[in-house]
Amino acid sequence: MIYKCKNCGGNVVYDPDRKAMHCPYCDGIETQDKAPGGGMELCANCGAPIEAGDYRSAVKCEYCGHYTIFDERVEGGYEPRLILPFKMGKAAAVSCLEKEFSRRVFAPESFLSQATVEKMEGSYIPFWLYDMKADCHYSGTGTTVRVWVSGDTEYTETSYFQVNRDVDVDFEKLPVDASLEMEDQVMDMMEPYQYEALENFRPEYMSGFLGEVYNQSAEVLEPRAEDRARKDASVMLHNTMGGYTTLIPQQETIRMHDIQPKYALLPVWWYRYSYEGQNYDCFVNGQTGKVIGKAPLCKKRIFAYSGTFFASLTIILMLIKGILEVL
Repeated sequence: MIYKCKNCGGNVVYDPDRKAMHCPYCDGIETQDKAPGGGMELCANCGAPIEAGDYRSAVKCEYCGHYTIFDERVEGGYEPRLILPFKMGKAAAVSCLEKEFSRRVFAPESFLSQATVEKMEGSYIPFWLYDMKADCHYSGTGTTVRVWVSGDTEYTETSYFQVNRDVDVDFEKLPVDASLEMEDQVMDMMEPYQYEALENFRPEYMSGFLGEVYNQSAEVLEPRAEDRARKDASVMLHNTMGGYTTLIPQQETIRMHDIQPKYALLPVWWYRYSYEGQNYDCFVNGQTGKVIGKAPLCKKRIFAYSGTFFASLTIILMLIKGILEVL
């Protein structure tokens, strides 16, 4: 599908700043009509070939710039249950990058230049959000140590206690990304999202952005979700046992159950900068503005800075020498 403007025929896209569908050609608001696409091979607007790949659910035509959403990958078994609409547009995302990298004086001059950031795209990344429960049990021996001095003698008293804890933990919307293209570690660092802003899926939110269908099923990713929940539950369990000098565990069990996954799309701005044959990826959380990524180092700027530093140091030393000779 593609969203056409009723007034001018342009491509109507979702504008995070306006929180509405917007036609960038005639400035119309909520003027969209849903039109059938050209399948998964041709752009419905200009007829140029488009690349759907194995998982793309929304693409941008390289020739006319119109965005197409593939019906086959947002309906039926692939229809997301929830979507977190972009809260910030490209200009705000660029500002987040500039603020994050403002002190990186050794980055190339073209890094974050207007010509390069223009290529940054917003993309909806597929996630499974898991609800689950954890039954936690701990039994062990806790000790407390008391030390005091009487006269010339230091005394140490160690007390032993039987420690038992049973804790129930409920997890809601624990996220695991379902994209093979995105590194798991990077997506984990993009958190947290504010899940209270999740909405029921509407394809209009995808117009103007790229999108992916889930690459891995909820069943395949469930062990990863359980592992994350189990680690958090263990921390919560141990936080209930403060006040002991040492804890000697005898038994610790965490049982996960009532696991319910929900398929959702979460917003990410993706900026790729190529430098000396290597790609440097920076990501901006499309809701909170959190930035993950790194900038390359420009050797010329490092050498130039070093030369300026040593030249300034030489001048200072010569001035000091001259002052000492006068004295």
